[in-house]
Amino acid sequence: MSDAQRPAMADLFIIGGGINGCGIARDASGRGLSVVLAEQGDLAQATSSSSTKLFHGGLRYLEYFEFRLVREALEEREILLSAMPHISWPMRFVLPYHRDMRFESDTPTSRLLGVVMPWMKGRRPAWLIRLGLFLYDTLGGRKILPPTRTLDLTRDVAGRPLNPKFHHAYEYSDCWVEDSRLVVLNARDAEARGAKIMVGTKVLSATRASDHWEVLTEGPEGRATHRAKVLVNAGGPWVEDIIRNVARINSSEGVRLVRGSHIVTRKLYDHDRCYFFQGEDGRIIFAIPYEQDFTLIGTTDKDHQGAPKDAVCTDEERDYLLSFASRYFAKPVTKDDVVWTYSGVRPLYNDGAKSATAATRDYVLSLDQNGAPLLNVFGGKITTYRRLAESAMEKIVPFFPGTKGKWTARVTLPGGDFPVDGVDALIAALRTAHPYLSEYLSARLIRAYGTEAALVLGSATSMADLGRDFGGTLTEAEVNWLMTKEYARHAVDIVWRRSKLGLRMTAAQIDALEVFMADKAADLIRSAAE
Repeated sequence: MSDAQRPAMADLFIIGGGINGCGIARDASGRGLSVVLAEQGDLAQATSSSSTKLFHGGLRYLEYFEFRLVREALEEREILLSAMPHISWPMRFVLPYHRDMRFESDTPTSRLLGVVMPWMKGRRPAWLIRLGLFLYDTLGGRKILPPTRTLDLTRDVAGRPLNPKFHHAYEYSDCWVEDSRLVVLNARDAEARGAKIMVGTKVLSATRASDHWEVLTEGPEGRATHRAKVLVNAGGPWVEDIIRNVARINSSEGVRLVRGSHIVTRKLYDHDRCYFFQGEDGRIIFAIPYEQDFTLIGTTDKDHQGAPKDAVCTDEERDYLLSFASRYFAKPVTKDDVVWTYSGVRPLYNDGAKSATAATRDYVLSLDQNGAPLLNVFGGKITTYRRLAESAMEKIVPFFPGTKGKWTARVTLPGGDFPVDGVDALIAALRTAHPYLSEYLSARLIRAYGTEAALVLGSATSMADLGRDFGGTLTEAEVNWLMTKEYARHAVDIVWRRSKLGLRMTAAQIDALEVFMADKAADLIRSAAE
């Protein structure tokens, strides 16, 4: 192959379009490095769209003495709030407490308590919870979010849906995030800074040459070869498979696949706060207001066997969550209340922990320099994705002298260029400019697109101007935006990842959307060829 025929040399080739891959792509592109990213399916198709949708420090990780991880996550909450106020917002969490609560727990804290205060075995005393919440309030240098307070559940509205045996609770702060949109917006920002983002593109092989990697991909346009100085393996649940079967490297490092399942039910209560429930088995779950008309309950922690793509919420996990929640709610939650379930596989670094619950949620970055550099990304939390990207760059920049330094803290993502407390004003402004929009649709568009909602609507002066109505308030104008700006290729990409409108659409409507998108994609290909 002549030099003229060789593909251009990129600085980084990233495998994986989840939050870690897209976060690293954005950070690297903003530092002036040339980046190519390949995702075998859709962005956020696996783990990154199957989270509990929270930016949180991980209150329960304090029991494992994971202070650095918790502090870093707490610091990130407010940094990220400032950068994406449209897709992330503060929430208050209610933790009900009863002095007779007992827990089966084998955490470092429970073991220490068992030695120092053996009569407390199986308990999380009120003072211990309050100490944990004090640390939670102070470790991260909280400035925006309000502090913990004590609730009288016999008087507060948060007590009404609960079993009347609960008289007291603690209320603390964490944050919501639209996880799939976070991934897409990082990819868009990376592309705006020069990255090449390829979806539906599988990496078949990655081979070390003398001083670089040669990567063979297969995508919508067939097979292609790419060259890059550094390979980044951000394959999530597939990270170990990529090491062994794509890069063909023997390694003792691996991941522990842990399945986290969730159920979505009809709306179980009317206020806007979340619940943090503690289980007798030592686990915790959340009950969270979801998509205005529903409640999200999760998550489980089960070791996953088999392919990551085959993860589903089993009947056993569904029933576990229903039983768990029913011990707290006054009215039992039954399978008839469930409208949807989802499950994802978390690729935790295999640290040899005895249980899935105890396995570390911290990330591990492993640099292989036996030839052209390979950076393998293990684990991580969505809350700390930006810090993970910075840590990854610390390992990468020595190969690129003169590279720019850190830059992503509080730099807004697309649509996020407005104040943290400016959502209501933005919704009002959108309705003033487009008075034909319903209150629900205006809020949904701002929560999805922020200041870019006006670009989605364009010059429309009526709903008819937005084109075909696919159901659930999804219009042709929005579909066109998602296909041309946000990498959507199939109906499932739109109704279950870039939005959750699948909860409001029929199967027939989703099928019709798939047909429309296939025709639209063909039109785009023809236009590009002309």
